[in-house]
Parts: sequence; C-alpha cells; structure tokens
Amino acid sequence: MTTIGFIGSGNIGGTVARLAVAAGYDVVVSNSRGPETLRDLVAELGPRARAGSAADAAAAGDIVVVSVPFRAYQAVPAEPLAGKVVIDTNNYYPQRDGQFAELDDASATSSELLQRHLSGSRVVKAFNNIFFKHLGSLARPSGAADRTALPIVGDDAAAKQAVTGFLDAIGYDAVDVGALADAWRFQPDTPAYGTPYGSFSDPIGTPADAATIRAAAAKAER
Repeated sequence: MTTIGFIGSGNIGGTVARLAVAAGYDVVVSNSRGPETLRDLVAELGPRARAGSAADAAAAGDIVVVSVPFRAYQAVPAEPLAGKVVIDTNNYYPQRDGQFAELDDASATSSELLQRHLSGSRVVKAFNNIFFKHLGSLARPSGAADRTALPIVGDDAAAKQAVTGFLDAIGYDAVDVGALADAWRFQPDTPAYGTPYGSFSDPIGTPADAATIRAAAAKAER
C-alpha cells in the first residue's frame, strides 16, 4: 500500500491525512514541533498513522505532502525527497511570510521556488485553493454526480498522473491547469481561490465540478 508522508500537519495537511487514511493509505505525519505534539492526531487517524520527524515523513512517503508556511519552504529536507512526487499546498501571504522579490515581481511562482529547492523531486501544486473545512466535507466517490474538482499544476507528466490518482482515491477530480509557472492561476485573490467552493462561513461548502474550476482558473489575471 502506498504511504503518504506529511511535512506539516495543520489544517490542510491534517485534513488530507484524514482523507488518505479513509481511502486506505498509510500515513506518516510530522510538524515543526516534534512527533510528540501529534499524539492526538495519530490517535484520531488510527493504526494506519504514525508520527515522525520531517525527515521520517520524507523518507517514508511514496508521495509527500508539503504543507508548511511558505516562509519555511527552504527548511523542507531535500535529500530524502529526491526522486519523489511532492505535493505543494503552500500559498504566499506577504503579511505572514515576509516579502519575496521573485513572487512580488511575478518572475516566479511559489511552487517554482519550492521546486528549485527540491531540485531532485517532482513537485505538483494542489490543495492550496480550497478551505480546509470544505476539503474535508466535499469528498465524494468516483462517478458521483456532485463530485468536486481541484486544480493541479506541475512540470512532470508522470507526477501529475500520480497526484491525479491520489486525488481520485480520496474523493476529488483533478483539473490540469499547466506547468508550475501557471500556479498563479489559483493562488490567493484569483477567481479559483476559495470562491468556487462556497463561503468560508459555511463549513460544508458547495461542490464545484471540473468545468467550474477550469473556467475560474482561465479568468485569472496578473
């Protein structure tokens, strides 16, 4: 069985871990504070889950989800992630992360910077445009009429295929929006960020199909 590693196990990372366990995956969760702080999450997830360091999660995962504040992306351990598919859930929020010139002048996306740091890995962007409560509540079985879609981007076709398969297993369709350079199309303050899935004040959310997400991503402007 495929193991999913988590570097960062907060709102998004923890929600994806819950969906992964429900779909039958083993998970290794980690955060910056140490595995002992994840006892409650591991107890909730059950026997398919264990906690470890970021390096443990990186080494154990066949696919590894990086869900840390963007400002900390250079602390993600590169060596144990070499050759692996990495799902980048991060968003750049200058008020939280500080200023990054490449992002401010739009000469790079945050996912491209993570890919440069993880030069031996295959980065795919996903999960960054949806409220974590909606992510937990909108999952549906394959073929469901009200199935929701999530946008992805990446520079490696096989990696995108692997992430599409993972999304399908945990209850979502994937919409391929392009390369990592196109990640801005569903970053904060774009039509595809949050809005298609309903108000943040509604914890249940609104299903948004592939056509809806594709159209929203196409409306993005720089």
